[in-house]
Amino acid sequence: MTLPLIGILRGVTPDQAVAVGEAVLAAGITRLEVPLNSPQPLESIRRLSDALGERALVGAGTVLTVDQVRDVHAAGGRLIVSPNCHPAVIEASRRLGLQSWPGIVTPSEAFDALDAGATGLKLFPAVQVGIPGMQALRTVLPAGTLLYAVGGIGVDNFAVWRAAGVDGAGLGSALFKPGQTPEQVGEQAHALVSAWRAAGGEA
Repeated sequence: MTLPLIGILRGVTPDQAVAVGEAVLAAGITRLEVPLNSPQPLESIRRLSDALGERALVGAGTVLTVDQVRDVHAAGGRLIVSPNCHPAVIEASRRLGLQSWPGIVTPSEAFDALDAGATGLKLFPAVQVGIPGMQALRTVLPAGTLLYAVGGIGVDNFAVWRAAGVDGAGLGSALFKPGQTPEQVGEQAHALVSAWRAAGGEA
């Protein structure tokens, strides 16, 4: 079963991308995003896509424009994650057969994203919205809407967020920081996966 976790490799370089990606994948995290404000992100996405193939869903984060969607697709990416809700980006992603996870905070953004065809919603920054805000948003979302919390989510608070109703999480600095070895990242990935499962978050 695919864990509802997205590994965010912000700052990864092409030379280390595959080793880091393999370490994260070995822990059970099968969706990886390379934010476009990383060094040579499209080259990292290309190398990860080639190396991991069907074992992982690789794509980009911090995707802001339709042109960037096309660039990620051309590099082999199949996942588009954004910090904002831009319907044109969502629509372009879906036309190309890519998963689209736009960032939302408000109900208006959430429904605009769903109307545009979003695969799921990225609550970002989750720590700003807080659990009461997330729960209020959740009450108006259509049944079956996937809501992932991103920003300030990790080992220490998986259980409370999961119990409150989020479906998954995006993992940033808790998973990877530039300069860390693949071994370090692998250890962090295993700890995060173990904590997610302990929080009742297997599905």
